[in-house]
Amino acid sequence: MKTNQMKTNTFFPPEWVEQDAVLIAWPHADTDWHDMLDEVVACYQQIAEAILATEPLIVVAPDIEKAKADLRNVEAHAPHKVHYFGMPTNDTWARDFGAITVMRDGKCIPLDFKFDAWGMKFAADKDNLITSRLDLYELFVHSPENHRAFVLEGGSVESDGNGTVMTTASCLLSPNRNAEMTKDDITIHLKQVLGAENVLWINNGEMPGDDTDGHIDTLARFAPGDVILYNGAVCPDGEVPEAHAQQLCAMEAEIQEFVNADGRKYNLMQLPVPAPIYDEDGMQLPATYANFLVTNHRVLVPIYGQPLADDLALRIIAVAFPDHEVVGIDCNALIKQHGSLHCVTMQFPKNTLKI
Repeated sequence: MKTNQMKTNTFFPPEWVEQDAVLIAWPHADTDWHDMLDEVVACYQQIAEAILATEPLIVVAPDIEKAKADLRNVEAHAPHKVHYFGMPTNDTWARDFGAITVMRDGKCIPLDFKFDAWGMKFAADKDNLITSRLDLYELFVHSPENHRAFVLEGGSVESDGNGTVMTTASCLLSPNRNAEMTKDDITIHLKQVLGAENVLWINNGEMPGDDTDGHIDTLARFAPGDVILYNGAVCPDGEVPEAHAQQLCAMEAEIQEFVNADGRKYNLMQLPVPAPIYDEDGMQLPATYANFLVTNHRVLVPIYGQPLADDLALRIIAVAFPDHEVVGIDCNALIKQHGSLHCVTMQFPKNTLKI
């Protein structure tokens, strides 16, 4: 059934379409990174270098001179440019406050949704305004549409590029996001604003230590050719705790029944999960290989210093993205604040930006 997309003429592109740039927010002393700033800046430098190998980088920061100093050596050897924009930020999770871009009538339209820090868990007053502040710099070809009456984070929705959006019930049905809306209401709304014909809901699989209430980008991801990559209960460098293994098996059973907008089942590729990683208080951290970023000609994959699992994940993702170079980036620093590589980045499709 294709009536919705024909009516709205809106298309939510998959992550692997050609991009103008990737957005990141630079870590600073007033973020939750203050006790480990040097460690996380080193990780961000690696991410920036990997992005700049194939496309420009957008950096927002309250102190752009500090960000420039941190990136000086990276930028000196990069084939692409860094664009800096000064503005206040609460934190650095660009995936969730960055504009979600759709295509409509051949134009790339950024959509500015409300960001309430994953159900009002943290302060978000500054991050919620980043898209509108970037618009004041005239960064976008078309000004972002105001959708701030609806809470939606970029990490909570995944597009296959053919009319299907995948999401999770634990996140989008959280009472601190859009409590006045039912599941049917939200499904209809996603179809309207994202031009989707088909919305797939995952009800299982949420990771221990995940502040987002189970973002889809920590659990399952689309790849070209009707492929879904998903976390399996496979842990080459250790064991999956029993409760989490049960969740992953239940999620796998759900995904096995998913069909695309044309009614065909997906091709499934199981990713390993890292052996559990704990913080100093004994809390498990949300390490996942599903939190990869697709850029122009590359897939940047978080790795965690676990040789067997890291290597297996890189090999599987390389099969799923045969036209991309796969690059592993150590993200042990990022998971200490309960996110990973995809969480700190937001890509903009080609012709979204004036750069």
